[in-house]
Amino acid sequence: QGQLEESGGGSVQAGGSLRLTCKSYGGTRSTYSMAWFRQAPGKEHEGIAAVGGSGPTTYAESVKGRFVASKDYTTNTLFLEMNRLNAEDSGKYSCAAQRVSTTAPVLAPESYRHWGWGTQVTVSS
Repeated sequence: QGQLEESGGGSVQAGGSLRLTCKSYGGTRSTYSMAWFRQAPGKEHEGIAAVGGSGPTTYAESVKGRFVASKDYTTNTLFLEMNRLNAEDSGKYSCAAQRVSTTAPVLAPESYRHWGWGTQVTVSS
């Protein structure tokens, strides 16, 4: 059973940056797709960025040009570099791994089997 653990969240002022890390343990393979999601209170789960098993990365329009997702395939660790943060970026950020559907969109929560507990990001304006 794969396990995922996020870190790097915190509080930052608008315009600032944060770097999130998602470490994988157990049965999460380096060939699995991995993705970042976030959820703010009262809002739906939003897919932010997905890194395919062979490297292609997909971003949500809301973060394109500001966030960069990357993966260390040797340690199976996923990163999210977040720049020019604003208040709307606040929320609980979770990582996911292993796509279980090739028909659902790559940034859809139902596409993934394994999930971490998340790390909180708060951006103050």
